[in-house]
Amino acid sequence: MAPLLVPAAMPVRAIAQSAAPAAAPANWPDKPLRLIVPYAAGGFGDIRARQIATRLGAALGQTVVVDNKPGAGGVLGTDLIAKAAPDGYTIGTGHLAPLAVNGHLMKTLPYDPLKDVAPIILIESSPLILCVGPALADVRDVRALIALAKAQPGKLTFASSGIGGAHHLSGEMFREQADIDIMHVAYKGGAPAATDLMAGHVSMMFEMGYAALPSVKAGKTRALAVTSSKRLDVLPDVPTMAESGLAGFESYNWQGLIAPARTPAALIERINREVGTLLGGDLKELINAAGSQPSGGTPEAFAQFIRSENTKWAKLIEHNAIKPA
Repeated sequence: MAPLLVPAAMPVRAIAQSAAPAAAPANWPDKPLRLIVPYAAGGFGDIRARQIATRLGAALGQTVVVDNKPGAGGVLGTDLIAKAAPDGYTIGTGHLAPLAVNGHLMKTLPYDPLKDVAPIILIESSPLILCVGPALADVRDVRALIALAKAQPGKLTFASSGIGGAHHLSGEMFREQADIDIMHVAYKGGAPAATDLMAGHVSMMFEMGYAALPSVKAGKTRALAVTSSKRLDVLPDVPTMAESGLAGFESYNWQGLIAPARTPAALIERINREVGTLLGGDLKELINAAGSQPSGGTPEAFAQFIRSENTKWAKLIEHNAIKPA
């Protein structure tokens, strides 16, 4: 099966909902909601999902139960969301890998990420932080890192949590845009990769903010740049990759809420409205403190974002001949 490419003329609404019923039950919700998280407890997706579930449940007057369904890089849980009854009682978190990357890496997916789920709202975009450890103790900025990599082709390494994740793709983007020869070292998770970075066993890593900040503040690693379009409030002295000489460099690990396709538009809009309000409250502070950026917006805007991410990462994966493990 060829990689999933999104036609340029594809209507945004076709991504969001195909022939979705316009009406919704007047008494919805009259029972608890299920929020499927396609990753294990304790990680990036799970932490935010539980914060959302508590607050959304209070807003709706019903319990929202988080149900972790990890496996296959988020594919297992996302497939469960896509195949659930479109009645508004099953929603889930939608992420970079299962919605915008895996379709270009894997031969087949059990769902179509552009047709089988209805985007509700983008919760946050989490830029990554390019960090170096004691192996590169004398490297103080991205330009110096690039110069070192060019002087020692094939010698420097970058760690990731696995093939196709935001850590890995950011590293590949860096290698491509900086025109350097660096070696990818894939780990089974972000924690062991970060441990080896701090121990000096790998040269660098693009880390998630919530994971990188403790080691950066403790002086165990050094933050050279962030992958967002603007600097982070929690690291105001750390420049962006663009400021460091790589124009247009942006990458994020993101997550939002999705529902099965054909979920009534009125229910999608209700959840969107409630979560949008939450993103303007204390949830905004929690997201910012983790080095992420609160998002929000309409279901249509989230659908358009998913389209653009598919196009972006498909090009990188194809150009660099990235293959699954």
